[in-house]
Amino acid sequence: MSELKAPGKSFAISKREVWEAWEKVKANKGAPGVDGCSIGDFEADLKNNLYKIWNRMSSGSYFPPPVLAVEIPKPHGGGTRVLGVPTVADRVAQTVVARRLEEKAEPVFHKDSYGYRPGRSALDAVAVCRKRCWKYDWVIDLDIQKFFDSVPWDLMVKAVEARASEPWVVLYVRRWLAAPVQTVGGTLRQRDRGTPQGSAVSPVLANLFLHYAFDVWMARQFPGVPFERYVDDAVVHCTSHAQALAVVEAIGGRMGQVGLRLHPGKTRIVYCKDGNRQGSHEHTSFTFLGFTFRQRRARNKQGRSFSAFLPAISKDALKKISAEVRSWRLHRRMGHTFSELARRINPVVRGWMQYYGAFYRSAMCQLLSRINAYLVRWIRKKYKRLPVRALDMGSLGCACLVNRMARAR
Repeated sequence: MSELKAPGKSFAISKREVWEAWEKVKANKGAPGVDGCSIGDFEADLKNNLYKIWNRMSSGSYFPPPVLAVEIPKPHGGGTRVLGVPTVADRVAQTVVARRLEEKAEPVFHKDSYGYRPGRSALDAVAVCRKRCWKYDWVIDLDIQKFFDSVPWDLMVKAVEARASEPWVVLYVRRWLAAPVQTVGGTLRQRDRGTPQGSAVSPVLANLFLHYAFDVWMARQFPGVPFERYVDDAVVHCTSHAQALAVVEAIGGRMGQVGLRLHPGKTRIVYCKDGNRQGSHEHTSFTFLGFTFRQRRARNKQGRSFSAFLPAISKDALKKISAEVRSWRLHRRMGHTFSELARRINPVVRGWMQYYGAFYRSAMCQLLSRINAYLVRWIRKKYKRLPVRALDMGSLGCACLVNRMARAR
């Protein structure tokens, strides 16, 4: 489809862009917004719905509806957060803008920025953080207080203007930032700052803002101080406690300059204590992207045991997963076959193992044993004629049933 501006239209937005944005929205699925229109409802009149989006966006007359505020659990446990759910049509429009903006911003992003970027993942950030914790004795565990609720609009738009060459990208970003939030009860709430977490355009806006507010500033002010950032979650590595104190004070000042602040109770300086680093400090552990870094037992290639500073699944993440496992009530699903249970829980358990089992997998053993116990109870109820000895899974080792099920296809 030609990129030339359509006759009578203010902006050069192709129909192909809108179609590709729809395909991405459909693949991501998601819940309905304030209009109650689901993916299936939208697709029932797909041609007309996409044409309306293209027609309004290319003429400059597209105005976003309110965003539905929904409270959901945090991804790695530790409380809840408010998610902004746009309508399906608005997600398509946002994806059109986000793709254009990513094309301009991606080449300039910092190499240690990992959130929502192609070819990069949270596990990549954790892996780099692990290596640097072995090299650097001190860590600053940064927590930007309510970033998505408090980021100032003027600086956000300024960051967008620095990379976007199309005026319509800036125009629609301004409109999305100003879109009101609607509660589940129907109450509209106007905002004067922040960007709803959960919208299609929010990740690239957050990355772009923090690229200038943090990444570029760090590279300029502290070129020898490495860090890993996943959107608003960051870890900074220092060689000494004195350096860490100076850096965290400077970062706090920088956040104040850009309208943000570090959380005083969650931003901490941490000592990477292990077998070779035997100093003392108030904090000797921190959590990053669902993994808690602390001193743990490990074995070298010769099988000798030693102490290292390593990441493993955090207590909050383990607590959240355990609650989900309990909610399955596996031992009461008497109407299911073993294959049906496997098809239900395999993708979930496999996803947990692929993420949280990527580092210090043995920390998952207790969880997998709990799933085994539920499955054994299910077997005992469903196949009562089997002798108890045949159901004794203890000798089969940790996570035997789960591992067999997770390998099934």
